Amino acid sequence: MSSNTKRSLKGQGSQLADNFYQLKILNDSVKAGKFTGFREKLAEHGLGTLKPTGVDILQVNVGYMCNQVCKHCHVDAGPDRREIMTRETMEHCLEVLRRTHIPTVDLTGGAPEMNPDFRWFVEEIRKTGSKVLVRCNLTIIRANKKYYDLPEFFRDHQIEVVSSLPYYNRRRTDSQRGDGVFDDSIEALKMLNEVGYGQPGTGLILNLVYNPTGAFLPAPQASMEAEFKRNLKEDFGIEFNSLYNITNIPISRFLDYLIASKNYEAYMTKLVNGFNPVAAQGVMCRNTISVGYDGYMYDCDFNQMLGIKVKTAQTHIKDFDLESLTRRDIMLDQHCFGCTAGAGSSCGGEIA
Repeated sequence: MSSNTKRSLKGQGSQLADNFYQLKILNDSVKAGKFTGFREKLAEHGLGTLKPTGVDILQVNVGYMCNQVCKHCHVDAGPDRREIMTRETMEHCLEVLRRTHIPTVDLTGGAPEMNPDFRWFVEEIRKTGSKVLVRCNLTIIRANKKYYDLPEFFRDHQIEVVSSLPYYNRRRTDSQRGDGVFDDSIEALKMLNEVGYGQPGTGLILNLVYNPTGAFLPAPQASMEAEFKRNLKEDFGIEFNSLYNITNIPISRFLDYLIASKNYEAYMTKLVNGFNPVAAQGVMCRNTISVGYDGYMYDCDFNQMLGIKVKTAQTHIKDFDLESLTRRDIMLDQHCFGCTAGAGSSCGGEIA
């Protein structure tokens, strides 16, 4: 799919917009004997199933609407997606925070800022005492005048900003995210720096996210962070705190890319052969609950996009039960190799 295509897979009527079809592709290779199943790989290393360590992060997807249509997007987000979290569902999330005091709320999308109740939600979350982290695609800050003050809003509410930037040059960034994305991202980063983000002593955290632009695993995070910091500082005067490497998961639009480019089997081979038992024990699903725009709960954002709900009697946020959630078995499938290959991958970057 071209990075300039403005329609999601769902908008195009693609088979890959169907969760069951994606899971069929992932599991047909196992049935054909090409790859080991993820559960079998865990068992080979004496790990059995994965169990939660607690719930430290409530990751809330407030909607799939986005101003971008990126090639690698596991959410299949875009301007044509209309799934948006309602204020009623947000109220259910707030009630959970008041009762449980979960320390961190991770707001994601789409572009979470496009939800009409985004700012209200952030303000109400902060009243509960939870830290708020927003996954901002940067270009949303430059997309429309109504978003120009987002850096000030983030600063005023002490929001940790996690921003995706495929690379520190125009060619590789625009090839993944669309023409003009790099220039808008650079301007947005400068705006964030101007209000104190990424600057020493301010406490305003600005982290960047790197996803590979092709069918390969990311290079070591520490060396990439040094490279990003040096180039962004020298070329644009931009500063940030940390770089998170996130492996592309073989679902949704990245799965579409793998199949179209005939890289699917080669990429899955890299993931399976790169399985790291240490990374498997540190995956984000062990301390996170992912909440979909409709309020249903999942072990992680990737399971959410495949429709694989948490394995508990109560699966909706309005019925949140911390005790049953901490006793559950985490739901696993072939895409989990993406988080456990090499140094591992989570929403906070490398694991091992």
